[in-house]
Amino acid sequence: MATPRGFAKAIIVITTITAAIMELVDISIVNVALTDMSGSLGVNIEDVSWVITAYAIANVIIIPLTGFLAAYFGRKNYYLVSIIIFTIASYMCGQSTGLVELVIWRFIQGIGGGALLSTSQSILFDAFEPKDRGKAAGIFGMGIVIGPTLGPTIGGYIMQHFSWPLIFLINVPIGITAAVLTYFFIEKKENEGKNKSDIKIDYTGIALLAIGISTLQFVLERGESEDWFSSETIRICSGVAAIALIAFVWVELKIKQPAVNIRLLDNRNLAFTTIFTFVAGIGLFTSVYVYPVLAQRVLGFTSYETGVSLLAPTLAAVFAMPLMGILMSKGASPVPFVGIGFILFSFYAFMSANLSPDIGRGDLFFLFIIRALGIAMCQLPLITQAVAGLHPKDYATGIGLNNMIRQLGGAFGIAIANNYVAKQYA
Repeated sequence: MATPRGFAKAIIVITTITAAIMELVDISIVNVALTDMSGSLGVNIEDVSWVITAYAIANVIIIPLTGFLAAYFGRKNYYLVSIIIFTIASYMCGQSTGLVELVIWRFIQGIGGGALLSTSQSILFDAFEPKDRGKAAGIFGMGIVIGPTLGPTIGGYIMQHFSWPLIFLINVPIGITAAVLTYFFIEKKENEGKNKSDIKIDYTGIALLAIGISTLQFVLERGESEDWFSSETIRICSGVAAIALIAFVWVELKIKQPAVNIRLLDNRNLAFTTIFTFVAGIGLFTSVYVYPVLAQRVLGFTSYETGVSLLAPTLAAVFAMPLMGILMSKGASPVPFVGIGFILFSFYAFMSANLSPDIGRGDLFFLFIIRALGIAMCQLPLITQAVAGLHPKDYATGIGLNNMIRQLGGAFGIAIANNYVAKQYA
């Protein structure tokens, strides 16, 4: 498949980045609407939080399977159908009148959304020559950083001026546009989806992954509200997660055609990238989670003011990512970027830990620029290094593993932060 150029490449970039941002926005956009949703649906706040949990569980199940599913159905077909599923589920979420109905559609939305992150990255990388992958990573990295930050801002604005169904319905025109652009402008790879008969479906591996990852995500999402291991449900789910994930690793290492080729972690580059991605995921998602709690509960910000105060400095700093991508495309080593990024983010975390409740609304701007630069310099090299040294046929799996680890890092970080915030706020 020839590398697209000009207008065709621009359309691919716009489509993939839009789809990735749409998926990441939906992770955090619901957070600011839970109170209104609980009142509208007539349920308590703990029950309505299943709207977040269902999406997260579906996401982390699908993301590591994207390589297998793209190979089995054909990457373009899988991507297009996933966008359609995400869009239809978004519409149905907005039309839901009961909690059970909303949670079911939210889970289906997460299944569709799981493909949008990893497959978007894979398609985007294929639109650039190997020597220009740094530029592609810089563009995609902007979406990775902007997405989780944009969610509370959009959600806050909608809740201030409209009602919660619009949080889901806003995806519909975007999803339709992305589907149309995908159908007409994203080309199929050579022999894409034609060797389906040669692929043996690893039902055991898929089942073990689904059980292990979903129960682990449940523990991380619901642990604090269930009082962790004092809850029998949490203890059982923890045991099931441990057994299922150990069995999953054992099965995947034994069979010839695993659903998730974890043998790729023999690649030292991918293995170390995965570790650092987990840590970076903790920083990215936890910082987006903790600050709104501080701003709204302690500083008295509205949800919209909170989102804007976080988004503005993030946008100011995130445009450094394409510049870093260009430097890496010209041969700059990724190691200094990662090192400086972790130092900057550590400085932000240290300074944030010593904030006074008397701070003003503009006092955090400089700190958030440091945060955005730190996250950008961490994430960008890790995105490119996830596929460095891998065979092209293994890109999708490597990208899927890397994105799953980022999401799990965020889940672990939020679980730890949620437990700490609950105790400190009390």
